Amino acid sequence: MIGLLIVDDHPVVRDGLRGMFAGDNRFTVLGEAGNGREALAVAGAVTPDVVLLDLRMPVMDGVTTIRELKAAGSAARVLVLTTFDTDSDVLPAIKAGATGYLLKDTPREDLFRAVISAHRGESVLSPAIAGRLMGELRSPAKEPLSQRELEVLTLISQGCTNRETAGRLFISEATVKTHLLHAYAKLGVRDRAAAVAAAFERGLLGRE
Repeated sequence: MIGLLIVDDHPVVRDGLRGMFAGDNRFTVLGEAGNGREALAVAGAVTPDVVLLDLRMPVMDGVTTIRELKAAGSAARVLVLTTFDTDSDVLPAIKAGATGYLLKDTPREDLFRAVISAHRGESVLSPAIAGRLMGELRSPAKEPLSQRELEVLTLISQGCTNRETAGRLFISEATVKTHLLHAYAKLGVRDRAAAVAAAFERGLLGRE
């Protein structure tokens, strides 16, 4: 039997998963946790084969939990089970060492097969996640923003208009617009709001 640890901050989700796996003699639920810190303690006590892990939880998030499990020497395979499929969720989890990444709308039998595959050490990805990762791999390398483009986006993110930005940087409004267009192209977006959001997501803004 494959020993499971279910980690999710919603009790109803934990109850549903426990009931689902309890009805199949290939699995046994060894423990549950409501956040990453609890998960580390439980994993140390029950030594699960597979950890079903949510990503966004209080106290300690899923990505940090994956890293801490690895650091603690846990041999458990981590199968992320979440509702989030954005790049900012998927890539850090996989880089941290998750064996698989599934969405919570995954059908029961697919989830069972995924747990068995993860237990074998095989990578498991939902079709939507696999497609997203392939798109990321096939996309051209992202060109970095220039210092001036970052300065323009920083002022825009603070609510400055093109005219105000031009005044603060001692350049023309036309030059501001040109820098913005270059930034849009590099970030793969079409407007100011999306450019600022993408720059924040990449960690390009908000740094000291």
